[in-house]
This record gives sequence, structure tokens and C-alpha cells, in this order.
Amino acid sequence: MHKPPLGRLVPVADHHLFLHTSGTGGPTVVFLPGAGLVGLDFLNVQQLAADLATSAVYDRAGTGWSTPADLPRTATEVATELRALLHTASLPGPFVLVGHSLGAFYARRYAQLFPTEVAGLLLLDPGHEDMLTYLPPQAAELNNRMKQAAQDMPDLTDDQLTASRTALTTLYATWPAEVLPPLVEHHLTAWRTGLAEAANMDTTVYDELRHGTPLPDVPLTVLTATGRNAYWSQFADEHLVQAAQTGLHAMHAAIASSVPRGQHRTVDNASHQYLTIEQPDAVITALADLLKNC
Repeated sequence: MHKPPLGRLVPVADHHLFLHTSGTGGPTVVFLPGAGLVGLDFLNVQQLAADLATSAVYDRAGTGWSTPADLPRTATEVATELRALLHTASLPGPFVLVGHSLGAFYARRYAQLFPTEVAGLLLLDPGHEDMLTYLPPQAAELNNRMKQAAQDMPDLTDDQLTASRTALTTLYATWPAEVLPPLVEHHLTAWRTGLAEAANMDTTVYDELRHGTPLPDVPLTVLTATGRNAYWSQFADEHLVQAAQTGLHAMHAAIASSVPRGQHRTVDNASHQYLTIEQPDAVITALADLLKNC
């Protein structure tokens, strides 16, 4: 077990889970990373959120600095594990769950299973189980090609590792000195973890959300990153990429409108993967506004 550069390891069932908290008061704000990301990727917004309330980042079992687990896992397993962590750590509830991408599925599943423990939801460029109904017909085939390409990707060469280390060091330049090097090295060595974690997203996880209860009547805000998706552009022409982006915008608006207190906002000059790094102020503004309504 590797000691995290920040925070602590909390025993939960058969695992030790990384947790870092700061700030005071409730409701506690909890950041749920997307696939391929870890809690410390959200350290910048977690620190800003700590000025508003108790704020926490954590790693799911099998990711980051938490102990290993077989991947992928069900959304129910992840949500139940998070609940056990929050209660074991005695964090003040109810909770505002900030879920990014795959983490948004887990946040919604938590709200389905434990509705009285959720004060609000902030979903950052989330997916949805009915996503393909909002996208152009070619999107399904495009999604399959991207998934296969990711699975077939060879190990990084020395030159690729050097270039990636430089890029990541620049990306996380404002992170604390004790966090930056281990976070960069983690991403260089554990990048396949995100692929494993998301392997059941459009099967098992989708089915769990579809057959779960409706979301509770709590404030919900959905943020859409409008920046160009460079990864999509490797597999599709710009017309298809733009059509897909338009579909996602409509999907996010529909998610927001599915609850009485839903709100949809767009965030310019932000990519899907690094929304919280490129536009942290937009995330914190949305969070602060949501907290006022909790």
C-alpha cells in the first residue's frame, strides 16, 4: 500500500480508501472523479470549495491511492462504498455530490439509493444511459471504434513518457510541491485503470441507472464543457464532432430539466477531461449557487 502524498487512508470493509478533507460546516461537498482521474486531480477545486463548506476528495477502491479492487465495479458497489467512507470518517451530511463524467453516474446512483443523504448534485460534463438517443446515428459506431482503439493502445514509449510527463507537469503546475510529482507519475503508470473502470459503463452501469428510482427533489446543476474534443477529432470529421457536441448539450439540458430544481450551464474554453483545471472558477461559482439552495 502506497502512502498518499496528502490526506489519509480510511479502512472501509476490505479496503483502505484515500480521503482528503478541509473546510468546515455542512453540507459536505464530495468530488467523484471520472474514469482515469483520481481525487487529487480535483485538489484545486476542493481547496476552493473548502472556503464554502467541508470539502472532500477521495479515490474509489482500485484507483489512485486506495487499495486494489477488481475492475470494473457496479455503480451500486461504488455508491455503497462511498457512503461507508463518509460515515466512517464522520463527515457532516447531507452531502453535495460533485460527479465528473463516470463519477456523475456514481453520484446519481448514490442519490437513487440514499436520497435522504443527498443535499444537492453538481454534474460535470456527465454521460447518461440514454446518451445515444441524443447523438447522431454515426455516434454508436464512433464510440465502438474509440473504445477498441483505447483497448489496443500499446504501452507508452520512452519518448511518449517524456512528452506526457512534461505536459502533465505543466497542467498541474499550481498543485502543491508534495503532490505534483507523485500525481504525474501515477497518471503515467496507471492510465489503463480508467479503461478498466469504465468497461461496464454502457452495460451494467447504464442498466442500474435506468432501473433505479427517480432522483430526489434536490438542487441539481449540470455543466457542459463546450471546448473542442481533440480525442473525438482523431476518429471523426469536424461535422460529426460538432453534431455530437450539440447532442450532448441537449442531453445535459434534459438531465437538468428532469428535476424540479435543475439548472443547466455551459462552460466555454473547457475540455471534458480537464474542465475543473481549465475553468475552476466556473465550477466553484456553480457550486456556491447550488449550496445557497440546499
